[in-house]
Formats: sequence, structure tokens, C-alpha cells
Amino acid sequence: MARLRLGILISGRGSNMRALIDACSKGLIDADIRLVLSNESSAEGLAHARSSGVTTSTVSHRDFADRAAFDAALHRELKRAGVDFVCLAGFMRLLTPGFIDKWRDRMINIHPSLLPAFPGLHTHRRALAAGVKLSGCTVHFVRAETDTGPIIAQAAVPVLPDDNEENLAARVLIAEHRLYPLALRLIAQGRVHMEGERAVIRAPYPASAALLNPPD
Repeated sequence: MARLRLGILISGRGSNMRALIDACSKGLIDADIRLVLSNESSAEGLAHARSSGVTTSTVSHRDFADRAAFDAALHRELKRAGVDFVCLAGFMRLLTPGFIDKWRDRMINIHPSLLPAFPGLHTHRRALAAGVKLSGCTVHFVRAETDTGPIIAQAAVPVLPDDNEENLAARVLIAEHRLYPLALRLIAQGRVHMEGERAVIRAPYPASAALLNPPD
């Protein structure tokens, strides 16, 4: 399988971007990060990417009349950098169906819940209100509906009796930083394939085992 040429989309601090950069720099993922792209020139993650030797660029959504024009500019910037696979890492813009179709099965996202539970915003608040005993995070292929798409990997964390949004979010974030590189590594190894709208992991990872709390 050809080495992945990655583009990472961020809007803020890019902590999951940092985890991916670190894993790629250590040779844990067979991929080259061609571009970190943000819609915010002030995004903290851009400085970290540049300090790691990664090319960065900004396409501000404020410069475009509508979402379609903005997404077309994003697409051009990614193609100009030679990107063939996209990772969303805290990118806070809704993407149009046209853009998503262009990157179908070549764009993934990480969400801080065990999807399909609690899609969208305020996930930790909603998890606490629902009284769930496990929360976690999910890496999935992107589809037009928010936080849907074939699930690649999940990790669970306990919800403790005295949790609030902040400490639950911090515990889930630790799991995110382990899970996102794992999922991308499986994709880069050619071990993720689609069966309809299911993402299936090929051996040598045990096909019957859940990708739950994966080892480092």
C-alpha cells in the first residue's frame, strides 16, 4: 500500500493533531503529513505544526460568501499539497456534502463519545446528564450527517460518581490521543476495508476483538 499523504484540519490547539504528528515522527504510522490546514490564523496548533517541520496554511471561512466556496478552497489547498487522506482534528466547521463526497472513505474524524451515543456538541454534559457509566471516544469515516459514518475504533473510559464536564473531558482526551494514532496506523497498514457501511479490521488484529482501550 502506498504511503499515506496526510492533511490535518484544525481550528484551535490541535491536541489530536499533535498526537498524530508525534506518532508519524516516531515512525509508528506509515504516513507523511503534507499539510496542517486551519480556518483560523490564530489557531495554536499551527505554531506547533511549524515547529515540528510540518507545512501549514490558513483558509479563513470569513473570506467566502458560503460554505460551498469555502470548502472548494479547502479542497484546492489540500490537492495543491498532494494530500490523499484527511484527518479532522478539532475542525469546527460543518463540511458540505460535496466536499465530503470528494473525500469519501479518505477522511476520518475523532469524536469524544462512544458513537452513536451523543453526537454533536456538549457530549460530556449530555453523558453526565444521562447517567452513563462509560464514556469514551470514536474514530470514524466522515459522512454528510454530523458525527455519523463507519466506526473504525473506539476507546472507553469510566464515568466516575464525582465527575464534572472538565475532568471527564480530560480523561476522554487522554484516550483520544491514543486512539487516533491507532486508527490511522491501521488504515496506513491497509488493514481497514469497507463492507457496505461497516469498517472492518483485517488480521493480524483479532477480527473478533473490540478496539476498546487499545494498548500503546
